[in-house]
Amino acid sequence: VHRLLTYIFVYEDLISLACGAVIIWYFAGSFEKNVGTVKHCFLTLAFAILSALLYLLLGTIVSRVSEVEDAKGFMPVAFATLGVSTTRSQMKRTLIFGVRLPVVLVPWLMLCIAWFIPGSSLLSNLCGLLAGEAYGLGYCFCLDFPESAATKLDRVFPFSLLKRIPGLKYIPGSLAERRAFKSSKINPATGTYPTQSYYCSSPPALPAFQMQHPNAQSEGFQHSCAPG
Repeated sequence: VHRLLTYIFVYEDLISLACGAVIIWYFAGSFEKNVGTVKHCFLTLAFAILSALLYLLLGTIVSRVSEVEDAKGFMPVAFATLGVSTTRSQMKRTLIFGVRLPVVLVPWLMLCIAWFIPGSSLLSNLCGLLAGEAYGLGYCFCLDFPESAATKLDRVFPFSLLKRIPGLKYIPGSLAERRAFKSSKINPATGTYPTQSYYCSSPPALPAFQMQHPNAQSEGFQHSCAPG
């Protein structure tokens, strides 16, 4: 039973381990920024177990036709997060390799590309994608929990400990805090970036004879404030 979860930590060689590290950094990192660290950890466990159960169900059928590779690595969970992101995305099209494609087709294109990654299982990746899209479309609503619960979990162990680890970016569970965190990056505080200060000297004193002629005084004022 424990293998329903531990298979995501299994890698056969350094190439598959490097590919898994890149996938975790790219897909799981962006997914965590959208949902928060608490929900990301919970959904990682949920997607891993759902993908494994679906793999066992479909594996018995596919094994009668062709050989089935063992499920291993984090890639099924990565495809689940990709499925959630694409089904809930407000974008209609995106640019992939210079070609504009519908967003809903991006996970299936990535599934074909992942077929050539050493040590990856096509069936397990497909199961992860199906689990993620089912959650994104609302069929797995039982996995959702309110934002207030995520905010409370931010204050308890082990998430309270993760906040104190230096160099670790913790994403809060509250949507308002996540938006404030993103806006602080977009609009940095005053003094964060170096700025060039401009100094405008006061206009020189007008000669005494111009004080007697208003027109000349006006011309002298315009000349003193000329650009440059």
